[in-house]
Amino acid sequence: MTMLSDTQTIILSRAAQKDERMALPLPSHLRGGAATKVVSAMLANGFLQEVDANMRKGEPVWRETGDGHGVTLIATNAGLSAIGIETESAAAEPAAQEPCKKRTPRAGTKQAQLIAMLRAPDGATIEEISAALQWAPHTIRGAMAGALKKKLGLKVTSEKVERRGRVYRVGNTEV
Repeated sequence: MTMLSDTQTIILSRAAQKDERMALPLPSHLRGGAATKVVSAMLANGFLQEVDANMRKGEPVWRETGDGHGVTLIATNAGLSAIGIETESAAAEPAAQEPCKKRTPRAGTKQAQLIAMLRAPDGATIEEISAALQWAPHTIRGAMAGALKKKLGLKVTSEKVERRGRVYRVGNTEV
């Protein structure tokens, strides 16, 4: 069973008492970065779900999406289960959001140059990338782990090559 903090338990308990299972408003003591951290953890664990807010009905908004709309937070069946409330069926679960659009790198950027170097048949070493892009080695590793793997979903592989060192390559397959 998942261990919930007192704050997470309060949020889910309040949501369970509402027909629409809305988790907003959050407890008054939870603001700013602390609220973001708690909600992010609950979203990652599947206890809460972001759904479009009906602003005409005056539903509270968790965050604005930038296009004049907002999203609110709804407790999921998993969230209710975590506090010991069994739901009748999964049909009561709010509809899932549309998946995010796949990100693609812009042409002509250093990120595009990095990907081109890693897609070359021979791949590239950290030293070669550093010389070409004028980046520090830790920046290159961070870009590969964050931008390429996590955001773009590219599979970055590495192997030790004799007289060359560790060589990195990017395949077209997603992780």
